[in-house]
Amino acid sequence: MSLVGVHYCCVFGGFGMLLYAGAALAQADMTAGSIGTNSVETNSVETSSIDMSAVDRADECMVAQVCIDRYLWSLYERTRKIDTIKVPEQIRVTVKRKGKTRIVTKTITKLVDEDFTWKDPKAAERAGRSPADYVIGGMNPIFRVTLYHALRALDDAGLMPGITSAFRDDYRQTIASGQKAQSDRSYHGGSFRGGYGHGLAADIVSVRGETRAERWVSSEQLWKWVDTHEKELGIGRPYLDRDAPHVAPIDGKEYAVHHVASNKPNNTLNKPNKTKHAESKAKGHQQVALRNDHSMSKRPRASRPSRAQSRPQTHST
Repeated sequence: MSLVGVHYCCVFGGFGMLLYAGAALAQADMTAGSIGTNSVETNSVETSSIDMSAVDRADECMVAQVCIDRYLWSLYERTRKIDTIKVPEQIRVTVKRKGKTRIVTKTITKLVDEDFTWKDPKAAERAGRSPADYVIGGMNPIFRVTLYHALRALDDAGLMPGITSAFRDDYRQTIASGQKAQSDRSYHGGSFRGGYGHGLAADIVSVRGETRAERWVSSEQLWKWVDTHEKELGIGRPYLDRDAPHVAPIDGKEYAVHHVASNKPNNTLNKPNKTKHAESKAKGHQQVALRNDHSMSKRPRASRPSRAQSRPQTHST
């Protein structure tokens, strides 16, 4: 093994048994010509496209990365891709105004289930990649290792994690539903963030439970477990319950900017300064008012924040 290989292995310190067990597994899988557990043609890589002699020469650390990717892909494959989205619907209702009965059109919001299983394969096909190479390979390699460790820990805790979304390019972001970032700004892999190979986000849920309601309860337990152990896991939920499944590295920019808890100390420290500034400003207004009798009846009112400022921060991914 080269010095570079030794250094690479040291980075993954905790892989011990995985390296050797994973080598045989990866060799067998590569010989079969399949990346995913699915035999569907779109999820496989032809054996002819793999240089088997190069694989034979690869050290155990390189094989470990293959095993990591396969594990992440297996968690993606086992997870249902169903979400609840808001759909506006117009209905006609009868109302009574000023003693007269009228029929008006009213817009209501309905919650409907959406199956988005088709979205990643469509984006992968458009990008000329297999679904596994697109979804897993599009994430940052270091983040894939961190995510692997975190999901293995969740699996060992009996929480049965699954992945609903990982890498998303600009096109995949445009067909995403719900609150979302601009197509090129997503930390899942938008072009502004670096594009393919630079995805630093994933959506995780629990697959434990026979019904969707049971899986939702299990997912809430999983998310709270992540919140409690985020420092050990290396991943956290930047938006907490505003986008519960979304996880990102805790040493990354998205977590630092959007995580609520990380912003609280700064807000607390700034409160005294804001209070003193407001008091000083009020005294100044009073002195001006006393010098001018006409202004006594028009004392300045305390400024109220605009609606936009008072709204809670919305999530973007």
